[in-house]
Amino acid sequence: MFILYNILQLLFGILFFPFILIFVLSSKKLRSRIPLRLGLDLNRHCLKKVSQTDPTFWIHALSVGEVTSAHPLINKIKTKYPDSRIILTVTTTTGKEVARKLQGNTVEQIIDSPIDLLPVIYHYYIKIKPDIFILVETDFWPNILYFLRIMRTPTLLVNGRVSERSMVNYTKFRLFFKPMFQSLSSLCMQTELDKKNMLNLGITPEKLFTPGNLKFDIPLEEENVKTNQSPGALLPPNKTFFIAGSTHEGEEEILISVYTDLLKTHKDLYLILVPRNPKRTPEIQIAAEKYSMRVSLRSSGKAECSDLFIVDTIGELTQFYALADIAFIGGSLVDKGGHNPIEAAAHSLPVMFGPQMQDFSEIANEMIKSGGAIEVTDRQSLYNHTDKLLRDTQYRAQLGNSAFQFVHNQHGVVARHLDIIDALL
Repeated sequence: MFILYNILQLLFGILFFPFILIFVLSSKKLRSRIPLRLGLDLNRHCLKKVSQTDPTFWIHALSVGEVTSAHPLINKIKTKYPDSRIILTVTTTTGKEVARKLQGNTVEQIIDSPIDLLPVIYHYYIKIKPDIFILVETDFWPNILYFLRIMRTPTLLVNGRVSERSMVNYTKFRLFFKPMFQSLSSLCMQTELDKKNMLNLGITPEKLFTPGNLKFDIPLEEENVKTNQSPGALLPPNKTFFIAGSTHEGEEEILISVYTDLLKTHKDLYLILVPRNPKRTPEIQIAAEKYSMRVSLRSSGKAECSDLFIVDTIGELTQFYALADIAFIGGSLVDKGGHNPIEAAAHSLPVMFGPQMQDFSEIANEMIKSGGAIEVTDRQSLYNHTDKLLRDTQYRAQLGNSAFQFVHNQHGVVARHLDIIDALL
């Protein structure tokens, strides 16, 4: 499969090279990104390995979510191996921005991830000389994994998860995906269901571990972000903050509609919307205008008189969770598979989400069982549950405490990952 993959790459490149070249040159973003991802910029980075004894970690994260997940693990790796080199590769520009904020003082370099072409992978390998390659959650590429296996470099998947959609594709194209996953030295899955999916795909049981979700350790590893007054200074005083994190198209208008009705009886309520894609902010503003809502934007950097607040920046969701009183997890009232509720729960917030939590089904179910989360089914259900949380502060505190306790009980995920890393080095 490895040989076939590269033959197809070569044929595709030869046949469509003129079109690929035109496409890249016609895009300002690609013109700047592709040379970096081909490794043409690596020579200016100081990637030389100083010591032969201290390990070099090549950690790869796709985007913002993966960079955030890797944050506590990277910090602990640096603590345990203080003289190690950590090279972090990131695929997206937004992920790279967040990586600089979170890990700029921890890792040696943050660079663009390689395009999955063998000469490019070889170039990265020669420059980095990794003792171990750690892949965070997703962004699987055959040449990276196969090449590192040939070079006998340990490869580890951390925070691995398998959504329902992904499992359908993995099963459908088993001949392609099974050898690629099998080439990993070890796979750390988030849940037992994720592990079961990998077993069903035919991955060797000895390679599979379930140390848990790295995000369970994020709040316990970081300083209390509630001391950070930058976001809070932009919000109105003496309000009850209802935050909707990682929302998608089709959800914001439902939330604004519910919020409008809730304001009739809860005058101190204030809605914070954090869209998954900040570029959708203009369409959310239009939706708000339908309800005569005045909007403030995080990017303005000003405290303004408004009816709701949109966080149109990247990487600040956790800070706003820390300021909130009630949380709704987006991607769950529409068919997007939901998003991770752990960060909200870790800040002692009562958590609500819709029925479409397929990508985090096990965590969502366990959080509901713990008494820290509520599943809402539609607009009316969202209104009813939010209204109850606003009316009954004791009930709200009880759910928030249960949510926090659920996260706290899972603490130790990073330490379990470090044990597996130690075994591979």
